[in-house]
Amino acid sequence: MRAPCLLNIPQLQAASRRPSPGRQPAVWLALLWLGVVILGAVMAPHLAPTDPLAADPSRALLPPGPGRWLGTDSLGRDVLTRILWGGRWTLTIGGIALALTVGLGLPLGLLAGSRGGTVDAVLMRFLDAWLAFPGLLLAMTVVAILGPGLIPAAIGVGLSAAAPYARVTRATARAIRAQPYIEAARAVGASPWRIAVRHILPNAAPTLIAFALTQLGRVLLSGASLNFLGLGAPPGTPEWGSMLDDGRSYLRVAPWIATFPGLTLTLTVLAANILGDRIQK
Repeated sequence: MRAPCLLNIPQLQAASRRPSPGRQPAVWLALLWLGVVILGAVMAPHLAPTDPLAADPSRALLPPGPGRWLGTDSLGRDVLTRILWGGRWTLTIGGIALALTVGLGLPLGLLAGSRGGTVDAVLMRFLDAWLAFPGLLLAMTVVAILGPGLIPAAIGVGLSAAAPYARVTRATARAIRAQPYIEAARAVGASPWRIAVRHILPNAAPTLIAFALTQLGRVLLSGASLNFLGLGAPPGTPEWGSMLDDGRSYLRVAPWIATFPGLTLTLTVLAANILGDRIQK
């Protein structure tokens, strides 16, 4: 049984006053930036001017200029090249972590919110214990157990973000479960699983997609933090968090080493949050 249309005149008037995407330049700028970052990561072998691991001490700490548009680092490696290749590491960790976050958090939250009762109480106590661990500490613990690397870092970050996603899913599912059309579905004999999948999940999708985009920003930051601490990518790997770590010792003499990867990461997280906010509205 599908949800009936419940739009009324005030809702239609509010929707008509809501700015369209074409009138929201921030949304288009966010989409454009994410597209540029993803394209740059995918096309890095063709767009990068040099080898990201090629060191040239004679070109060390050169400022931005022709032929080295974002400067070079302490080993003479091109910063632009390393940012392009670093996007592969950062986005891969973020993508795997987000898939794990949704893959764990969505079914747990949907089960708790749609069933209620003892199932909800048990799952919530489990999630409360999960949330008692600080996210970055939990990710570091996973990496310490599994060893440094792309997959362990992604698993650690994904596990740290799964519990908040499950809580949001559960709260959204509980709100939808109280709607009259859910009671009608129960009255005609729909099973709890069918109600959850066919009625609750589609109506919760906009909120969950929006929160997933905001979680993308969180997992990107957490992944970069692990790499900044040396717990993710191997030493020398071009990754945005690792580049920040490499550049912190040269902030006075060569600030571009840390500034450009930091700015790239910041704008990517901001773009994901802008899109999430737009979808939620």
